[in-house]
Amino acid sequence: MSRLRGTVAFVTGAARGMGRSHCVRMAAEGADIIAVDLAPSSADLDETALLVRNLGRRCTTSAADVREPESLAAAVSNGVAELGRLDVIVANAGIYADLAPSWELQESAWRGTLDINLTGVWHTIRAAMPHLSDGGSVVIISSTNGVKGTANTAHYSASKHAVVGLARTLANELGPRGIRVNTVHPGAVGTSMIRNPDVFANLRPDLENPSERDAVALLAAKNLLPVPWVDPIDVSNAVLFLASEESRYVTGTQLVVDAGLTQKVD
Repeated sequence: MSRLRGTVAFVTGAARGMGRSHCVRMAAEGADIIAVDLAPSSADLDETALLVRNLGRRCTTSAADVREPESLAAAVSNGVAELGRLDVIVANAGIYADLAPSWELQESAWRGTLDINLTGVWHTIRAAMPHLSDGGSVVIISSTNGVKGTANTAHYSASKHAVVGLARTLANELGPRGIRVNTVHPGAVGTSMIRNPDVFANLRPDLENPSERDAVALLAAKNLLPVPWVDPIDVSNAVLFLASEESRYVTGTQLVVDAGLTQKVD
């Protein structure tokens, strides 16, 4: 497979979940990878690198926090020095936590989410832009909460709406260089970000200790297609399309991968 052969992609939040899936999917199509994540994720990040290398591609890894622009800049510079170029940015790192009604959100929850999900995306792009080749691609992972709001997610929804505005601005700024900028909007994805007790409790406040089984039917009922969530590979396929030349004239747009969640009429 060679849809990305000869390219290098920079992926944040690469240690697990969707980030790992994006790295592996692009490597399967010929890309070398600059993979970054938080320092406590080093063992998981090493596993991502091993999966990429098992596909015959190169992979550099760095511990970097998207809230710290200096560490991101060093990770990108070191990766480009080793791999030779940069063609794709995938701003994937994000959190979904501390759910509560808007007026009950703690200041720390609001600031923490915006710092990672919005400012972290800006830091990612600012660190990588000096290296990005003309004709390249920027893919920002937003959410269906960047299309519509949902209860108890003011901080998350605000951040995911905001990166759409950032992407649209970047598309205007970078279009003259042939660089495309788009957002991907997953619904529920079958990773630990969704499959955890806090989310189950938010979905089923009527139960004292809801399990995944208790939440599955409710999640499936939110979608047009009869599934509770999409898989990471489904999101990675969208990322791959936007990273490849197959989307050469697609920019400033939003690609939704949500099993019909945003189109479901209650």
